[in-house]
Amino acid sequence: MKRKLLEVLLLLGLLCAVLCGCKDGSAAGMPEEGQPGSNEPAAQPAADHPNEITVGIAQDLDESLDPHKVVAAGTKEVMFNVFEGLMKPTPDGDLIPAVAETYKISEDQMVYTFTIREGIAFHNGAPVTAEDVVYSVNRCIAPDDPGVFRIDALEVVDEVAEVDERTVSIRLKEPSAELLTYLTLAILPADYDGQDTAPVGTGPFRYVSRSAQDNIVLERFDGYWGEPAYLDKVTFKIIENADSILMSLQSGAVDLFAHLTSTQVAQLGDAFNIEEGTMNLVQAMYLNNAEKPFDDVRVRQALCCAIDRRQILDLAFDGYGSLIGSSMYPAFGKYFDDSLTDYYAYDVERAKALLADAGYPDGFAMTITVPSNYQPHIDTAQVIVEQLKAVGITAEILPVTWESWLNDTYVGRKFQATVVGVDASTMTARALLERFTSTADNNFINYNNAEYDALFQEAVSAADDVAQTDAYKRAEANLTENAANVYIQDLADLVAVRKGLTGVRFYPIYVLDLSGVRYTA
Repeated sequence: MKRKLLEVLLLLGLLCAVLCGCKDGSAAGMPEEGQPGSNEPAAQPAADHPNEITVGIAQDLDESLDPHKVVAAGTKEVMFNVFEGLMKPTPDGDLIPAVAETYKISEDQMVYTFTIREGIAFHNGAPVTAEDVVYSVNRCIAPDDPGVFRIDALEVVDEVAEVDERTVSIRLKEPSAELLTYLTLAILPADYDGQDTAPVGTGPFRYVSRSAQDNIVLERFDGYWGEPAYLDKVTFKIIENADSILMSLQSGAVDLFAHLTSTQVAQLGDAFNIEEGTMNLVQAMYLNNAEKPFDDVRVRQALCCAIDRRQILDLAFDGYGSLIGSSMYPAFGKYFDDSLTDYYAYDVERAKALLADAGYPDGFAMTITVPSNYQPHIDTAQVIVEQLKAVGITAEILPVTWESWLNDTYVGRKFQATVVGVDASTMTARALLERFTSTADNNFINYNNAEYDALFQEAVSAADDVAQTDAYKRAEANLTENAANVYIQDLADLVAVRKGLTGVRFYPIYVLDLSGVRYTA
């Protein structure tokens, strides 16, 4: 009924014409014995199909597949199956050793000693050694390659040293409660220079091939140190057009597709099971704080009051999704401050008063840039356009390709507003909040607030977890109070899985783990 209401509004002209798009609650825990993702013996594939699947994705991967250079969340999501760090996350939010077999922390918490798994190998057959670990960690502390992203959280590291072939020592300048989380960074072979186009990791799947704008092929790595993947082969098929997604699923060309809208799910038919989790994204209308009129906090606050987020969920998502009020999503339990969710009530009169006070009594015109291959963001922007009319703001949606969004909006910062979802690369509050510090390279909204910078520095320098969590929450409140962005929701993740397949697992970060997916018959 709710979706029908949206369609009626569209027909009446209360919503803007539907744009042709080409798409871009807490996570489920570890399953019990015998449930999807458990380590029960793999079912043998039926004789009428090979032991492989095709997974639809809405965007091509980054030009470089080197995990230390990746920008897009969608690329990280796929390559999670290929790379591992000393540590790796679990679906229930814990960290467990991966490339490392064990680790010890000194009594003063200044030295971490890791023992590499005996017999662990890279996908090219080379053994993983301490040299590879030292290389990989140092590469992200002080990159020689300008394309490699420096991990600021690792500035706390004083020295990474090879003790012997299987032992690495990491000495800190000061204790860090977040170090282990950032040691999920991919361990790469030190003597290999082909990561951009032929990546090599240690994960349950190895890279096979890539056809730009068409597909990426992975296959099971039989030399994997842990529980092997069930499938022999996974082909990721790039399908940017929203209409083509449904056709590909219904025709049998695609077996699994994540991040669907409720409307797409309703049209699928009975050939699929729908798994529901959360995307673990902060969806917002992100505002360029350096561009007029969004450099005025009153204008940004007016936008927060003018947008009815509950109506967005009801009309565009059939009620699915979790409302948020700052740059944190619910799966990050101890960092999520639910009191910020309703900080701005929907209040048209207050929005008008704030705009008048800022010098815009008659409103203004603005452009909302949206990556056209992400239908949920297009749907959200359509509702926002209509809601803003009530306060005199004329908003126009500018659909762009994902490549254009990355290059011009995200990197080039050439935009007024954009509707997207921002992910966390690691299970830390820092991963979501550091980007809003004034000097951050990825501060694409140009947020510049001295108090926020000070709060963030207080958090990363905190001596204990309680103090750190408190500082992070105060930083979140700063973003909310100053209306850095118009925060909307953590989207529900609706995953279509062809009947006969099982094993989809949800994580508290934005990944798509296919190691447990298998045929049941």
